Amino acid sequence: MSLTPEMPPVLYLASTAILAVLLGLLVRIDLREKRLPDRYTLPLLLLGLALNAYVQRTLPVAEIWGAIVGYTAFWALGSLFFRLRGQEGLGLGDAKLLAASGAWLGFEALPMVVLISALGALGFASITRRHRMNQLAFGPWLAATFLVLWIIRVDII
Repeated sequence: MSLTPEMPPVLYLASTAILAVLLGLLVRIDLREKRLPDRYTLPLLLLGLALNAYVQRTLPVAEIWGAIVGYTAFWALGSLFFRLRGQEGLGLGDAKLLAASGAWLGFEALPMVVLISALGALGFASITRRHRMNQLAFGPWLAATFLVLWIIRVDII
């Protein structure tokens, strides 16, 4: 992640609180409605870019690329799944949430976000498979990984 130790602790705590609230709202909505609305994902993306620009005092290149690659990768994967199966398997809300995580954590964190999220969702699905769920919301897994990586990778000391 690109955020530097110069981030003031108050800014880190405030941004972490905002991040946790927005991600909590997204998890709640995704579990209930199986969607991640733009009214939360897009401000989250913009906030991550703005925060990184402020802290770095320059254009946050790694975070901009993180947002672009995060969105594009999940958009392409979702489109491919839809073409092969004729049903949505990964929505654009998931793509926007991954883009937001790239905007906060930077390009280099994306593989870890996807890996941990996928392993968590796969483990959950295999444990609960006898309950025959039609859809598994992936947003909660992305959100949890995003928040944990934000918390453990920012050094405020």
